[in-house]
Amino acid sequence: MLIAHEGRSPTVHPTAYVAPTATLCGDVRVGAGCRVLFGAVLTAEGGPVVLAEGCIVMENAVLRGTRRDPLILGRQVLVGPTAYLTGCRVEDEVFLATGSRVFNGALIGARSEVRINGIVHLRTVLPADSMVPIGWVAVGDPARILSPADHEKIWAVQKNLDFPGHVFGLDRPADGESLMPAISERFGRSLGRHTDDHRI
Repeated sequence: MLIAHEGRSPTVHPTAYVAPTATLCGDVRVGAGCRVLFGAVLTAEGGPVVLAEGCIVMENAVLRGTRRDPLILGRQVLVGPTAYLTGCRVEDEVFLATGSRVFNGALIGARSEVRINGIVHLRTVLPADSMVPIGWVAVGDPARILSPADHEKIWAVQKNLDFPGHVFGLDRPADGESLMPAISERFGRSLGRHTDDHRI
């Protein structure tokens, strides 16, 4: 399904394949020889989603470009089933396994691997030829690769990366207060821009 959003429509190279149940919304650019499989969602939420030559996006993966952080895949990147990528840059020949997660402002260097359920956190820089083990977390610049059991070490780095500020433009709340009312209002208003979308 191809959907126009805010005056922008997806473009698909003639040699690429997009499955009939995949959804491409807005400024999504699918390069030569790419394959976008069943149930995948590529959505440009104010910033483009760009797939260079030979990328493969497997079933039910979600790729989201944002106003602040476009989503750019280099050549011959494989995005596994149910992976979630938002506002990140992935260089050439990277493997992102099933269930991997890559967040806003992250950069993954060429020939790297993020294995099953691995996470590359907000604003993290993973050098070329890196590997995030199954279920582990890369966080920071330069990246530290930590076990999910090391929550205190992850949080010590992640807190300063300022997720609410970078993604939503909000200050972290005081103890006992919640960000959710402000996030719900701001993010809901942003997502409301889809009300004028139309299928092409």
